[in-house]
Amino acid sequence: MDWTVGFGFYCDEIVEFEEKFAEYCGTKYAVSITSAGAGLEMAMMTLDLQPEDEVISPAINFWAADYAIIGQGAKLVFCEVDPETLCADPADIEKRITPNTRAINVTHMNGLSADMDAILEVAERHPHPKYGPLTVIGDAARACGGEYKGTKIGKKGSMTVFSFHTMKLMTTLGEGGMITTDDPDIYQRLRAIRMWGAETDGWGANYKMTKVQAAVGLVQLRRLDEMNARRYEVGKQRTELLQDVPELTLPVEPPGYKHTYYVYTCLVPPEWAGEKRDRLMEMLKNDYGVGSGVLNPPTYYKPFVRKHTEGQRLPLSEELGARIFCPSLHPLMSDEDNEYVAASIADAVERVGKEE
Repeated sequence: MDWTVGFGFYCDEIVEFEEKFAEYCGTKYAVSITSAGAGLEMAMMTLDLQPEDEVISPAINFWAADYAIIGQGAKLVFCEVDPETLCADPADIEKRITPNTRAINVTHMNGLSADMDAILEVAERHPHPKYGPLTVIGDAARACGGEYKGTKIGKKGSMTVFSFHTMKLMTTLGEGGMITTDDPDIYQRLRAIRMWGAETDGWGANYKMTKVQAAVGLVQLRRLDEMNARRYEVGKQRTELLQDVPELTLPVEPPGYKHTYYVYTCLVPPEWAGEKRDRLMEMLKNDYGVGSGVLNPPTYYKPFVRKHTEGQRLPLSEELGARIFCPSLHPLMSDEDNEYVAASIADAVERVGKEE
């Protein structure tokens, strides 16, 4: 490096990456960060949560949001999801709002946007008595590049958190993330939290992305729509291949939405929940070489989360969590491999159906 240039954090690559990412999502601002988990923590920090404050979040989820809410000292209140989309159900959210509700955490589950307009309307109808309309935070760790009613995921809501982990839709050398927002006050607060209170007298820590990660992110962002397009093609092709398997509930894409198929989410019949679902996944792995996962059962099955949400049980989420299975899908998967995966699923479903 040229010693006359200096070694400041906010370099050209990071500035450009943030500007390009904000432009991509259609927002005024974007703040680069170390990871989506850090981003969820930072989002909760902007609320200055108190012990009586409540944050609503879906139980069908990864537990990072739970840890962020609990870690900031607030009460985590679970909501049910829409059984078709697996995203937070606006009607169920509304039932769980109290005068202590401060925010709604919305996960764009497995690559599909939540119904943001409906959730934002709920937030407007039930303002906090002190802070006004509820803050709606989007968790788009699994949905970068997805679309909702003419917008990119990341535009709707107070702020949206993205992941650039190796497993995600784009990456910045293994870890990384971004937060988008249109709110200048939130933007300045996030910048302060990210870097030792930068440009303010407030608190901050170190959640900074590196220059090299930002340079990689710029390349990945230019390729994101191309990579997602192939993933979308594989997902749509698989749905066509599996549409005649009556036992399976396949992913949906409501009008005006664009799925990213981060994972291909299926549901087995209710009577197969649990043991038969597990048998199907075991058979796919051992007999066909097809991997699959459960993304995700209710997070309160995790002991740490359960300890902080004692007594909260969601029947629909528990049923769905026992029916979900997600067979592997990747944008570099060939048509032949996808056809093999689909044929294996159909064959395994038929075999499991015949078992006593």
